[in-house]
Amino acid sequence: MRDNGYKNAAYAIAELMDNSIQAGATQVELLCAERKEQVNSRQRSRIYQVAVLDNGSGMDTTVLRMALQFGNGTHLNETDERRGIGRFGMGLPSSSISQCQRVEVWSWQEGVENALYSYLDLNEIRQKRMTEVPDPQPKPVPSLWQRVGQSFGNSGTLVVWSDIDRCIWKTSSSIIDNSELLIGRMYRKFLDSGEVEIRMLAFDVDALIPIGNERKALPNDPGYLMAKTSCPKPFDNTPMFQPWESEDKYEAIFTIDFRGKSHEVKVRYSYAKEEARLTDKPGVNPGDQLYGKHAGKNIGISLMRAGRELELDQELVIKYDPTERWWGVEIEFPPSLDDLFGVTNNKQTARNFTEIAKLDIESLLQNGKTINQLKEELKEDEDPKGPLLELLQKVDAQLKIIRRLLKAQTKGTRNTEKRHQEHIPEKVATVVTQERKQEGHKGGSDKDESLPREKRQEVIEKTLVEQGVAETTAKELAATTIDDGLKYTFAQADLESAAFFSVKPRGGAIIVTLNTSHPAYKNLVEVLEEEVEGVDVETLRERLTNSLEGLKLLLMAWARYEDEQPDGKRKQAAQDVRVDWGRIARQFLEREE
Repeated sequence: MRDNGYKNAAYAIAELMDNSIQAGATQVELLCAERKEQVNSRQRSRIYQVAVLDNGSGMDTTVLRMALQFGNGTHLNETDERRGIGRFGMGLPSSSISQCQRVEVWSWQEGVENALYSYLDLNEIRQKRMTEVPDPQPKPVPSLWQRVGQSFGNSGTLVVWSDIDRCIWKTSSSIIDNSELLIGRMYRKFLDSGEVEIRMLAFDVDALIPIGNERKALPNDPGYLMAKTSCPKPFDNTPMFQPWESEDKYEAIFTIDFRGKSHEVKVRYSYAKEEARLTDKPGVNPGDQLYGKHAGKNIGISLMRAGRELELDQELVIKYDPTERWWGVEIEFPPSLDDLFGVTNNKQTARNFTEIAKLDIESLLQNGKTINQLKEELKEDEDPKGPLLELLQKVDAQLKIIRRLLKAQTKGTRNTEKRHQEHIPEKVATVVTQERKQEGHKGGSDKDESLPREKRQEVIEKTLVEQGVAETTAKELAATTIDDGLKYTFAQADLESAAFFSVKPRGGAIIVTLNTSHPAYKNLVEVLEEEVEGVDVETLRERLTNSLEGLKLLLMAWARYEDEQPDGKRKQAAQDVRVDWGRIARQFLEREE
C-alpha cells in the first residue's frame, strides 16, 4: 500500500487538502516542522513533521475511524452520482503512508478542546501490535500545532505526519517550494474565487521560529486567464493569455452520453497576448524571461475534475517545440465521468484520456472510416473510451489552428529591425513603381495616395490586422510604410487560403501578405529567414538547396496551371499574364541589381 503511485509529497499533501475542501474548509494550512540532526559529523536541518490543518466541518468518532481505514469513506455509494472532489475513501491513509511511517489525526466539531484522536503506525502494524484502526479518543491537540496554526475554528481537522522516510525533499522549505506551484494549480479555482485560502509555513520545531516567510498560495493558472496569480511580473496582476477568438469558442461545451445519462464537458482555449511574445529588446527571447519560464512549467492540457486539477496531460504536446508554452487548454468534467476518463484512486491522472491521446487518430480513420464508425467499433468491443475520441479530435484540430496563430505572431518581427535600411526591397519596388507611373502606367491603389497621412496609416494597420497580422507588428508596419514613403508593405500571416500570398491595395499602398500556412512559405521563405549565426556550412548549403527546389516546384506549378487551361482565350490570357508579370519583375530586379 505504500507503493500506491503518488508522484511525490506534493501530490500526497494535495490529497489531504482535498479532504479539507470536501469538508467545507475556507482556511487550509500546510505546516512543515524542521529539526537539526547530526549528518556526517555536521548538524543539518531536516524535515521532522508535516501537518495539514483546516477549519472544515470536522469528524465524529465514526467518521474519523472510517477515514483512517483503507477503502472506506463517506462517498462510496455507487448508486449516487459522485459529487465534489472526494473519491473512494482511500485518500488520507494511502497518501500519508506513501510518505511517512506514522499519521495522527485530531478532529473536532464543538471546539478544539473537544478534539478526538486516532492514528496509524506502520511499525506497530508490522509488530502486530496494531490490527485495526484504534477507536478515536478525546485527546488535546499538541501545543506545538496550536502555537503555529492559525485556523483553529469551532470545527476542523489536523493531520500530522511523523517518521517521514519516503519524502524526496529533506527540508521544510523544499517541500513548500515544490508544493506551491502544484497546489496553486490544482486548487486555482478555489483560490481565485476566494472560497479557500491556503497558508504555508516552514518553522524550526525547537526554536519555534519561522524558516523564511510564510506564504499564501496564489492561483497558478496554466491557461493564464486569471488575474493576481503566481505568474511573475508584468503578468502577476493581469492575464498573460487571452481567450481564443470569442466566448463561445473559449468555452466549448460537449455533451457526452455515458451509462444512460448526458454529461457536460467544458473545454476552454487560450493563447498568449502579443505583448508576452514580443519584447522591446532585440535578441531577447520571451521564453527566457521569468514569466516565460513560469509558462514552461505549465505545458499541457489541464484536466479538471469538479474544479480541481488532476494533471497536465502532455500527450498532445509537441515536446521539442518551446512555443508550446504559449497556449492553454482546460478540459473540465464532472465526477460522474470518472470511469469514462479513467480517473485513478489517487486523483493524479485520467488513464483512458491519456491512452486515447496517445493514439494516432488519423491512422485509425484510413480507408474512409469516420469517427462515428470508429466509435461504433469500440462500442461493439465494449470499450468505454469511444466518446473520448471525438472530444480529442476536436481539441487536436483546434490546437493546430492556435499553433498557426502563435507562429504568425512573431513572423516578420526580425525583419522590422531592417526596415530603415537604404536598399530594402520595398524601397526598390517603390522607386520602380514611381517610374512606371511616370511612363503612364496606373494602379488601383494610386488614387488613395492623396488621403491624409493619419487616415492612410489607420487603413493600412486595420487591413493588416484583418489579414491576421499581430496588432503590434501591424502598427509598426503601417507607421514605417507611411513614414518612409513606401508604396509596398510586406507581411506574413496565416491566411487560411490556397493562395501563396494576397494582394490588398489599401491606403495608397499595396499590402503583400505571405501565407505562412502555404507549403511554399515553408520551402521557399522560412528556410531562408532562419538565423545563420553559428550554423555550419553544410546546413546553410542544405537550406539554399531546399529553397531552390521550392522555387522550381513553384514555377512548375504555374507551368501545370497553364498546361491545364483549355486552348483559346484562357490559355492565351495565362500566357499573357506570365509575360506581363515577367516584364515588371525584370524592372524590379534590374533596379535591385
